[in-house]
This record gives sequence, C-alpha cells and structure tokens, in this order.
Amino acid sequence: MLLSPLAFDRFVAPARLRPQIWRFLVGLAVVMVVYVAWMGVMVGIVWAAKGGTGVDRALGSIGTGSTPGSLILLLLTFVGMALGVFAATRWLHKRPIATLFGPRQLVLRDFATGFGIFVAFAMPGIIWFFFTLDLTPNVSMQIWLLFLPLALIGLLIQTGAEELIFRGYMQQQLAARFASRWVWMVLPSVIFGLVHYAPEEMGDSVWLMVFVTGFFGLVMADLTARSGSLGMAWGLHFANNLFAVLVFTTGEALDGLALYRLPFSARDTEAILPLLAIDLLGMILVWAACRYALRRR
Repeated sequence: MLLSPLAFDRFVAPARLRPQIWRFLVGLAVVMVVYVAWMGVMVGIVWAAKGGTGVDRALGSIGTGSTPGSLILLLLTFVGMALGVFAATRWLHKRPIATLFGPRQLVLRDFATGFGIFVAFAMPGIIWFFFTLDLTPNVSMQIWLLFLPLALIGLLIQTGAEELIFRGYMQQQLAARFASRWVWMVLPSVIFGLVHYAPEEMGDSVWLMVFVTGFFGLVMADLTARSGSLGMAWGLHFANNLFAVLVFTTGEALDGLALYRLPFSARDTEAILPLLAIDLLGMILVWAACRYALRRR
C-alpha cells in the first residue's frame, strides 16, 4: 500500500496554528538559552564533585568524551537541548510537546523499523572491519558492559534531542510557513551538517565529514516527511551513533566507551575517503529499504 500523502500534513498541522517566523527564531534562541543554562548546571555539579582544582581537567575530558564517565556526562548535556525545544514549543507555539514526535504508536513502530533496517545493513560492514582491518581493543569488555545501560540511555537522549530540534521543531515550523522543500527539508539538513564541523578533530577531512553528515540529515528529513513521525529517523540515528560511539572509534573524540580503535585517524583523508563513499552508499540503501517498508504499511 502506498504511503498516504497526508502523513506529513498531519505531522506539520499543529505547527500551523502559530507559524510566524519571529516565533521560530525566538524559539531557537530559547533552545540555546536553556541548553547553555543546563550546561551551567552540569558544570556546577562537576565543580561540586571535583573541586576548583580539578574542574578544568574534568571539563576537558567531558568535552571530548575520552573516558567512560565523561562520555556519559557529555551525552547527558543533550537533556538541555531537549528541554529547550520543549520550552519553545509550549511557550511560543502553545502546542503540546507530544506533537513534536508524532503519534506514539507510529513513533515506536518506526523507531524499531529504522533501527532494525540500519543494523541489518551495517552488519556486513562490521564483519568486513573485523576481517580486513587491524583493530585494537579500546576498553575492556567488563568496563563496556558496566557502563552500557547508561550509555544506551545517553545515546537515546542525544539522538532524540537532535531529532527533536532538526526533524521535529525546525522541520515542522518551517514546513508550516514555507512550501519549498529547500526550506523545510534541505536547510535544516545543511545546518545539521554544519553543527558537526570540528576541524580540530577531522583535519582536512572536515568538509567531507560535514557533507556526509548533512546527507544523513537529508535522508532522515525525507523519511520523517514520508512517515509522519520522528520514529524512523530517531531509530536510524540511534543505531548509527551506537556503532560510532560504542563499537568503533578513530580516537579523536567520543572514544571513552568504544570497544575497538580503528587503525587510522579521522584526519587521514586518504584512508577516510573510501569509507565515506561506502557510508554514502550504505545510507542510500538504508533509505531505499526504509522507503520500501513505509510503502508496505
């Protein structure tokens, strides 16, 4: 059965009640203020726990997620982003927070579908990594299992918060005001790619990584529009970050709980380029499989 063309209209409908651009821009400012305030709260907690002498070192560790504890804290900073989106949605647009997600049953079903499809397509690549690359252990299995429950909760929060702001709030509010896909689908995806700009970690590969991240955002934006909920994009995002944070690392950042270290750096463009090409192809295949699953509803 073909996907109903009304799915995205139903998803965007609550945003059409107050679609003014000034509300949207002020809403983004609210998100930033709440996010920064939450970061301040977390810094205060670290200060109280570590004392003034150790806080700089602790914050530096949290900034890169270089230890299991600091990685968990880094993921928890995204609580502030989610709270900011909730605040903007309720205060400025006067609509329920649940409208950011879409129908609950649809969110749960699509999350499971997106997660399952991503894992199914990722497994051959993971097996290929083990057979062809010189992987080295990064953390012990005992430590990994100890922190795994908290890490999974943290990744659900981190990926959920990013989906809320980019595929929920931004995509809905822009679609409520503008008909062009260049505005409500492409623009948030470009911004999504740009906020992952990290030249100190990626070196000369940075713009390639930004492009691939933006393309991933575009795929998720399209699936959100076609499914009418954040579920599928959230499931894909969660699965992607699970492998990128908890299984493999190149060692520059977010490596505190990765099981294995890859034999090259993200700065090594010559080594990264073929993998990014494979990554793009994999995204296209996953997108096609998700589109097929949506058509069979």
